[in-house]
Amino acid sequence: MQFLEELSIKPLNTHFYQLAFIHESYSYEKGLNECYDRLEFLGDAVLDLVVSEFLYEMDSQLTEGELTRMRANYVCKNALHTYSTELGLEPHIKLGDGLKLSSRELASVSADVFESLIGALYLDLGLETVKEFLTKTVLPHIKNREVFHYNYKSELKELCDAEGLDLSYNLKGEKGQPHNKTFTLDAMVNGKICGTGSGGSKKEAEQNAAKIALAKLK
Repeated sequence: MQFLEELSIKPLNTHFYQLAFIHESYSYEKGLNECYDRLEFLGDAVLDLVVSEFLYEMDSQLTEGELTRMRANYVCKNALHTYSTELGLEPHIKLGDGLKLSSRELASVSADVFESLIGALYLDLGLETVKEFLTKTVLPHIKNREVFHYNYKSELKELCDAEGLDLSYNLKGEKGQPHNKTFTLDAMVNGKICGTGSGGSKKEAEQNAAKIALAKLK
């Protein structure tokens, strides 16, 4: 794989890297007994560890809460998709011929594959190689303080708590196929609708509703 050569990575066991790009739909279609899911699970944990260590050493003044929020920003789906896109991983992903994904779903798979690649690197070449890989792909984004995810829900809750306001979220509706739903939720402040948001998950819709509510309250 060319991107591995460009990063001066020489695989010992190529099977790990081939597996890192196999989606469950391709595995099922071809009668295989494995896909990238387990590697993604492992890669997620390794990524959290390396990013946590870097943030811990970067600034000794950061509190536990600040470290947690910063880490969440650099390991969220949007961030992972960015790293994957920059590496050009998407064309290597193996999907089932009959599978049709929306752009949002494909972005999510691309993000998953970045984590499965980390899992493959860890199993094949160890933690130090993973650190070198992430130094070139993820850590530059942290050094630049790039924002991939802003927690509007958390800020809205803090504001409401400070003002003694009651905050809740109400599911307004959902539409679409089971694999491609859109949810709409209201952010309720003291029983009144203060913001309405939509998204591909309830969490995303809540964030969008909270963003609108914050703008109104401020």
